[in-house]
Amino acid sequence: MNRRPLASCLAAVLLVGTACSPSDSPEVGWDAAGAQPSSTSGPGSDDSSGDDHGAVDGAEEVAEPPLHLLTLDAAGGVGLLDLVDETATVVGTIAPPVAASTDGRYVFATTSEGVEVVDSGMWTWDHGDHFHYYRSAPELVGAVPGRGVPVVAHGRVSTAGSTGMFFPESGEAVLLDNAALDAGRLEERFRLDLVGREGLVAPLGDGAVVTVPDRSGRVRAVRRVAADGTAVDGSHERCLDARGSISTAVGLAIGCADGALLLVEDGDRWVPERIPYPRGVSAPPATDFRAREGRPTVAALAGRVGFWLLDTRERRWDLVRTDGDLLQVVASDDEEGHVLALDRAGRVRVYLAGSGEQVAITRPLVAAPAGARHPVPLLVVDDQRAYLNDPEGGRVLEIDYADGARVARELVPPTAARFFAEVGR
Repeated sequence: MNRRPLASCLAAVLLVGTACSPSDSPEVGWDAAGAQPSSTSGPGSDDSSGDDHGAVDGAEEVAEPPLHLLTLDAAGGVGLLDLVDETATVVGTIAPPVAASTDGRYVFATTSEGVEVVDSGMWTWDHGDHFHYYRSAPELVGAVPGRGVPVVAHGRVSTAGSTGMFFPESGEAVLLDNAALDAGRLEERFRLDLVGREGLVAPLGDGAVVTVPDRSGRVRAVRRVAADGTAVDGSHERCLDARGSISTAVGLAIGCADGALLLVEDGDRWVPERIPYPRGVSAPPATDFRAREGRPTVAALAGRVGFWLLDTRERRWDLVRTDGDLLQVVASDDEEGHVLALDRAGRVRVYLAGSGEQVAITRPLVAAPAGARHPVPLLVVDDQRAYLNDPEGGRVLEIDYADGARVARELVPPTAARFFAEVGR
């Protein structure tokens, strides 16, 4: 069997509570100047002052990330596939999904009734300067009511903080309590009417950042709100047409018409910084940020021009112009700076962030979506592999992007991968 290579940890390491990570050194806790402070707690990280190391009743601590694929078929069947030994598990059934997103543990599946939350039971806990890995029984947690496909925003960790959902058909912003999810309950910290069909609610500290529309419904600004949804005085920040957000190792980045708004933790304050687009560079703005989880550099499409790279540590944008019509782009932000893209011909392209050079391209691997009702294939990356699903065929391809985008495995999950997520990271 072609096993997925994973870094090994010594048992002694686990016993002293410093499980090793298969990825680069942690990128948490950077202050507003880009320097690492003495404390290793970073924006959105679990507080490392506790002595439980993220332990949860009923969960087993393991030596390596329990990486799995969680798949959803067209009828709502939920399955798990172990990426090490390919053990398959059928979890249960939810309502038929039309979209899905993940924070690395939970999958948030949009249905006609709202958002079904599935707990994969696999996660990584960020302890600041090291990681701990856990696995428990998967669970169908329940449904969050809402209308329309929501904009879902995740924090840095799944076991603390919150998850934001903005429902475009009702204009409602919901903030879910992640600690309650960890206990198998759905609890809304707040539900606000933001007015309009454009908006977002992005977790930040104990509260969130929400959009502020004008009378016409156009988003003109964002503001912070506390955990109960009340506005934080003095937190109103200009951000025209705010769309897209991502939590990075540095802070929370939000896409605006003129660049990015970055909110960085500085002691007990969140400091807003602006990262404008480069002068003289013309391209559509970034609205859909994608990256390997927690990394400081993220990618987003620049319309059909190419893609943007936002380095939140250096506070810099770079535009990479491409000759391919791209559907998705995601930054690995590894040592070589790999950036992966899926083009409209179903090919995976690999670029280098530093030079923008295309270093690999595959044959067509999946079919392009044949209409609005057909989901777009999803491309995700971790520190060693990329995964690409075939929504119509149900399979998932594992791609070694550092080795010429070689297809390492063709995985057949227990439920067809109409939608999927990599969990356990």
